[in-house]
Amino acid sequence: MSTTSSTNPDTMPPAPQGPPEPGGPAETGHRSARLIHNEATTEIPVHLLFRDDPGPSPVPLRPAVVARRQGTGEQPRARRPVAARTVPAVRIDPELTERPARVLPGAAGVAAGACGAAGCALTSWWAGLVPPLAAEALGLPAYAGAGLGPAQWAAYAAAGALGLFGFGGLARGRTGRAWVLGLFGRYRGTVRRTGLMWVNPLLLRRRVDVRLRHWRSEPMPAADGNGVALRAVTLVVWRVRDTAKATLGVEDHEAYLRECVEAALARVPVEPPGTVRSSADVAGETLTRLVAADAAPVGLEVFSVRPVRVEYAPEVAASMHRRRIAALDAAQRASVLTSVVDSVEDTVTRLTMRGLVELDDYERKVLVKDLTVAFCAGRGEAGA
Repeated sequence: MSTTSSTNPDTMPPAPQGPPEPGGPAETGHRSARLIHNEATTEIPVHLLFRDDPGPSPVPLRPAVVARRQGTGEQPRARRPVAARTVPAVRIDPELTERPARVLPGAAGVAAGACGAAGCALTSWWAGLVPPLAAEALGLPAYAGAGLGPAQWAAYAAAGALGLFGFGGLARGRTGRAWVLGLFGRYRGTVRRTGLMWVNPLLLRRRVDVRLRHWRSEPMPAADGNGVALRAVTLVVWRVRDTAKATLGVEDHEAYLRECVEAALARVPVEPPGTVRSSADVAGETLTRLVAADAAPVGLEVFSVRPVRVEYAPEVAASMHRRRIAALDAAQRASVLTSVVDSVEDTVTRLTMRGLVELDDYERKVLVKDLTVAFCAGRGEAGA
């Protein structure tokens, strides 16, 4: 350690002897405890700088931490900004997009079914299975019949298949309803037509409601800006925009929408009852944006998500009710006190400005005190 040139260790007065330190020179023998004086007049014992240690003691090493050292004025190093993790977007099969299915008018199915029924009747006449009375009623010529041979069975099978295929494919489309068609697990299109139509009876049909719908949720957990537990009931206005994604892209699109609303309530603070209306509107707009973004990949279109009823959770309802009553009481007291002070000031100012009374400081204080007591008593009786 550096010392000043004016300091001479030979001319320094002997330092007072103190209690010997453990492991120092007092244990090995008598040594003079010299001191070195620096410019800051800090005394450093020499034996602490040159100790006769029997061996080097192991020093545990720790990972170096770059930070600001106290008293050195060193500024901490700027840390590199860490990129936030982006939430992966929900992806659905790109081929799973709604497209119109191929259907025929209902008249085609009726005609095919009628042809199948007529073919069965003619085959029965050909085989001679039609009773004579029925043949006379239908105006059929008398025929002995060839019996039920391979040809007749083949004709029966063809006519019956045509009739079943024609009548079995008839379907009635309704306004606001759609059919999602699939064949052996593959999407074959969506039917949004109304009226009587013919759909391939081999296709699997799934009915989907595409009307504008509203859903009132059950009380869901939420929180306000201070983290107080709430229960919120929301009203969701939505509809199915893409029937293929809503039906095949997710197991249950209604349950998925319910989970999206609950997740949005966990992220957006909802104001408790009794607050300003603007905060409720902001919360509703934020909820609508979040739920619409989460439900869009599965073919759902969300128009609005509005909290219609917000109440405190049962575990905090009693304490928050007392807190609210206390806040209302304090606000009422502050309003009454402000009104009383304004009334007293106006009364004293009018009396003195019009020259009705002349008051010194003591009389003014007494008058203010009496008026305040009178006004407060009057407000108390009026409030009671």
